[in-house]
Amino acid sequence: MNDTEFHQLVDAQMQIIEEAIDDSGADIDYEVSGNVMTLEFENRSQIIINRQEPMHEIWLASKSGGFHFKWVESNWICSRSGEELMKMVKSECEKHADEEIEWV
Repeated sequence: MNDTEFHQLVDAQMQIIEEAIDDSGADIDYEVSGNVMTLEFENRSQIIINRQEPMHEIWLASKSGGFHFKWVESNWICSRSGEELMKMVKSECEKHADEEIEWV
């Protein structure tokens, strides 16, 4: 994958995350600044999601730790656990919000 393809894939993924948060109705504020998306919760905890262009990865940092995701067979997959990015974003949001969050 070249840099242009990487940025297109990440932009699409960030849009999916934003829409999932908006559609969920959960009390999660998010802000995108440059290559970084910050999710902030009512208790002031945060999840940071950012693109790492040199490695063509998405990185996620939360209170559970740091995770790196690579594009594998049309999905962002965690290099450590093999979990899909959206599943991990949802589970980490639930941990930070301390409640179950409904989204597709």
